[in-house]
Amino acid sequence: MSPFTGSARATGRWEHLRVTEEDGVVTVTLDRPDKLNALTFEAYADLRDLLAELSRERRARALVLGGEGRGFCSGGDVDEIIGATLGMDTGQLLDFNRMTGQVVRALREAPFPVVAAVHGVAAGAGAVLALAADFRVADPTARFAFLFTKVGLSGGDMGAAYLLPRVVGLGHATRILMLGEPVRFPEAERIGLVSQAAEDGGATEAAAALARRLADGPALAHAQTKALLTAELDLPLSAAVEMDAATQALLMSSEDYAEFHAAFTEKRPPKWQGR
Repeated sequence: MSPFTGSARATGRWEHLRVTEEDGVVTVTLDRPDKLNALTFEAYADLRDLLAELSRERRARALVLGGEGRGFCSGGDVDEIIGATLGMDTGQLLDFNRMTGQVVRALREAPFPVVAAVHGVAAGAGAVLALAADFRVADPTARFAFLFTKVGLSGGDMGAAYLLPRVVGLGHATRILMLGEPVRFPEAERIGLVSQAAEDGGATEAAAALARRLADGPALAHAQTKALLTAELDLPLSAAVEMDAATQALLMSSEDYAEFHAAFTEKRPPKWQGR
């Protein structure tokens, strides 16, 4: 994401998300607990625009995505999205589906790690948002449900058919996306859908601790590792090795790389600057 902007100013207040920031860690909370944090058109748009702003401003070093109340996110609001889409023409439907995909791309392309704190239900679009994060920290109440076929749609919504096989394998992904049945915590941890287990009720705290650890680390190294993990999914080995070589050559001329050597020589922890 380019840091250069035109006339648009940074958003002062996000109306459809709760956003806080502390020393490089941005916490984004889906805040409709009475609706199990069901997404609206506006929440999607705010997520898309927030991630774009954070990526341009280079202020965030890690991001936590969580949900208020009893669950992470129950997906698109049945009345405000599913009901509304029944009255849209094909062009409007394409615009909406492209917007949801832009949110997933923004999560994957952001130059900082994203940690999803999952408790309770992560269903439909909520499951894909968690899937698109770099880490999924979940407690034993977590359950993932890719429900798209249950409402008569393709299981490959919002990039799920691209991302899920790369996380859990094609066999598991086929079953999960075709049948739409919930994947409860024990299975999710076993097949690799959960990155880190938390104690009951402790997903938010554990995700925050992981984000803090990431934010205090070498931001350039994290950003480039994430970029390579995404870019190299579809590259042959020869191209991937060449991309790795070019990336390492760039990072070897960074201040952080020199700082590691200085810290090692002086027997002290490195002071990462992200430069």
